[in-house]
Amino acid sequence: MKAKNLYYAMAVAGALGVAAPANAQDVFVEEATTVTEFNCDNTTHYYSNWRNNWFIELSAGVVEPFVERSNNPIVQRKEITAQYGFGFGRWVSPYVGFRIKAMGGALHWEQALSSNGTNGWTRSKHAQLQAELMWDMFNSIKGPNSNRVFSLIPFVGLGGDANWDIRDARGNQPAAATNVFDDHGDVKNVVWTLPVTAGLQLRFRLCKYVDFFAEARASFYGDNWNGYAGGSSIDANVSVMGGFNFNIGGRQWNNFNACDYESQIAALNGQVNNLRAELIACGETVANLQSQLPCPPATVQKDCVNAPLMSTVRFTINSAKIMPTEEVNIYNMAEWLKANPNEKIMVVGYADKDTGTADYNLQLSEKRANAVADALVNTYGIDRSRLTVKYDGSDVQPYSTNDWNRIVIFTQK
Repeated sequence: MKAKNLYYAMAVAGALGVAAPANAQDVFVEEATTVTEFNCDNTTHYYSNWRNNWFIELSAGVVEPFVERSNNPIVQRKEITAQYGFGFGRWVSPYVGFRIKAMGGALHWEQALSSNGTNGWTRSKHAQLQAELMWDMFNSIKGPNSNRVFSLIPFVGLGGDANWDIRDARGNQPAAATNVFDDHGDVKNVVWTLPVTAGLQLRFRLCKYVDFFAEARASFYGDNWNGYAGGSSIDANVSVMGGFNFNIGGRQWNNFNACDYESQIAALNGQVNNLRAELIACGETVANLQSQLPCPPATVQKDCVNAPLMSTVRFTINSAKIMPTEEVNIYNMAEWLKANPNEKIMVVGYADKDTGTADYNLQLSEKRANAVADALVNTYGIDRSRLTVKYDGSDVQPYSTNDWNRIVIFTQK
């Protein structure tokens, strides 16, 4: 029963990742290292799948151009007209988002037609496409909240604008000294510019999927935006628009804070430390049981009678390679030889008679015995003159269980 208990203990030790010690005198168990306490930075991280937090928006409002601003009284009033918009974008975090915004409509303004003070009603059509960066101010200041009813969102953008079909009140292309001409000397009827935009959006949450918003924006252009150049060097277009955001899948964020799991991590650390303590106790149990282990019954009893230690090295079938689990037995034998410099031993190799022919098994047992002897000499510095190598193949079977005979046995000379 003691032998059976040893095998059970060795199996448990193997499951816990410990190589069973070879004897009660030398126990080699890796020292357990205590897992230290987990320290967290208490920072909440927000994330979402790339498919989430997209939105589409529809809007309408009014626009007023500010062009040819100067002290000249002939440039008097500007007129408000309708403007329509469409956009789509995504919030990449609770704090920052982007959108592509398209807007367009008619523009009206009163334009000086000549230097003698003649004015004229002028109109055009325009379309603008912007790429804009958006900042959720309340989420940044007060913390993310997907259920917040009111949000304040500044934005800036850069894009392109086309202003075309510039006509006077009679439907003719107006002529003036300040017109912008193309490379052929003709008055430009389509003007392309790159406006810079800044604005502020007020967003009201209606439900998970729909927001109402109102926003004011100002776009700034070069002086030739409306087909004329004069007065101030920068033209501007100011608009106020309102509309609806349709949130695809809703607006929500997953979050992670390592400190939320501190107790679970501490519990796992405790389990690791307990297992490592059990590891040491298991190694000590294996060593105690090994000290009580009798020699297995063998037909050649003399090979085991005077053995100084657990004096065997086992091999796998058809192999003369020393397994890592058996190296400790060679180490222990080397230590015993160093402690007893006058002792000499025999290194006897065997093979299992149930596998292979007698000639093959004789060669295999020779390889096994020489592998063990070479390890003692080359790895641990034992003088080869203290070793006698012998190999009996499968002609001699020390153990009644045949697969135990894939073995090398140490005996004293």
